[in-house]
Amino acid sequence: MTKILEILHSIQCAKVIAPEIDYTKYIPLDLSVSNTELQYIKLETASDYEIFIQNHLDKYKGKIAFGGYIETRNLYKRSTVFKNNTSDERNIHIGLDLWINEPATIHAALDGKIHSFQNNTALGDYGPTIILEHEVEEIKFHTLYGHLSEASLIGKKVGNVVRKGEQIATLGLPPINGDYAPHLHFQLIFDMEKKKGDYPGVCNEKMLHFYKSNCPDPNLLLKIA
Repeated sequence: MTKILEILHSIQCAKVIAPEIDYTKYIPLDLSVSNTELQYIKLETASDYEIFIQNHLDKYKGKIAFGGYIETRNLYKRSTVFKNNTSDERNIHIGLDLWINEPATIHAALDGKIHSFQNNTALGDYGPTIILEHEVEEIKFHTLYGHLSEASLIGKKVGNVVRKGEQIATLGLPPINGDYAPHLHFQLIFDMEKKKGDYPGVCNEKMLHFYKSNCPDPNLLLKIA
């Protein structure tokens, strides 16, 4: 574990969305339950979130809003993927979100190959998703790109080689993207646990220790701030 974290620290930063936008235009966004501002704003639909996020970007003169790693959120309550009668509620986000209300290209964080891809169609899920496999200094790990366009999956084949910075997808729009305001869910994953085309991006408190270990902070690689 220590070695892979050291490797992630040492890798030159990689932009995974709209690489023409400078990091100085990235603005932090807090969607956690502790953000009291959210208590006074109607946030129920994808459109509600689009308006809220655009207002946030306009206020701080930004182009991309980012954040969400290990953030406890209320926005998943509408979906039975995360809240149902048969399992513990999942509401802790274990990836990094990059929100942008305009068309955007999605790019490979590192050299690698396509591990798997799938359209996860349930309300609140990832929608079209691509997972890449990487190997650095004989250590394998994965990057997940969720909430993509349907066209992003066309022509993809497991095992296809990709290069760092190569465009692999375009951003999806609601409702295809799981019915969210447009954003990329980017996640680091060490052990895929034999899953393909999908991997949890939200967990419950009981499993948080495991997922923090298996899915470290994506900003180790992106180095936004």
